[in-house]
Amino acid sequence: MGRFSEDFREKAGKGDAKRDAGLTTPDDIERFDNISYGTIEPKWQMLDVYRPKNREMKKLPVIMSIHGGGWVYGDKDVYQWYCMSLAQRGFAVVNYSYRLAPEYKYPASFEDTSTVAEWIMTHAEQYGFDTEHIFGVGDSAGAHMLSLFAAAITNPEYHADFTLPKGFSFQAIALNCGAYKMKYSEAEDNDMNPMKEFLPDGGTQKELRQISSADHITDQFPPSFVMTCPKDFLSAAPEDLIPVLKENCVPFIYRVYGNKQNPLGHVFHCNIKTSDAKLCNDEECNFFKEFC
Repeated sequence: MGRFSEDFREKAGKGDAKRDAGLTTPDDIERFDNISYGTIEPKWQMLDVYRPKNREMKKLPVIMSIHGGGWVYGDKDVYQWYCMSLAQRGFAVVNYSYRLAPEYKYPASFEDTSTVAEWIMTHAEQYGFDTEHIFGVGDSAGAHMLSLFAAAITNPEYHADFTLPKGFSFQAIALNCGAYKMKYSEAEDNDMNPMKEFLPDGGTQKELRQISSADHITDQFPPSFVMTCPKDFLSAAPEDLIPVLKENCVPFIYRVYGNKQNPLGHVFHCNIKTSDAKLCNDEECNFFKEFC
């Protein structure tokens, strides 16, 4: 394990535990836990499904959630509360863990995302998924991965190097506090640069372009809800994404939550105890419902 991942895991783990203390499964949610979706690494290739109760397995629009964590931290258990809050808004939510760096380098996490997408298609009847209405949410590294996967399934030139699920597509996605264009900086050429642990060759120019979703977007990219906030350390990242969405005539909404008096921080929307998170998550789910 490298210095970046060790430090990130320690700090993020403490912060998330404090944020989610006291949360329990809502009475109106039915959950299906610890479902294996892959055959490579049983510890990480696991997912949960959450549905609102009393729907008698009626087909529901699906949200596929890709958790954040700097590509080196996090799992479905950390994101269960956030994902169940989305399910309460009328969706079936698939919340999954994926193989993390540095133990598993890119494209392991991308491959796991593709495998989960295939799992959604093949288990639609069992879990009541409306596969005509699939949506995606991701934050931070998860937003990066979601944008990259969305680019792959809509750009034949880009996805030529990948095996992707047949018939899977997003009606719309929500990109929260993410990064969309990876740039080399000598100032970041040290052991605290996550690319050193995430990418097989440590972040060459070729690798950085390969994982820069903004470089692979076409007019088939799904409609997008793009979000940031004043104290998001990636608050400038939408400046790389939005011009490309405009150039390709991709419908999008761009929202900056908070203000000087209430600046908010990176991935604030995951703190479901707050009114700010409720507002953001309501607006994103309402955005999805426009496509149902």
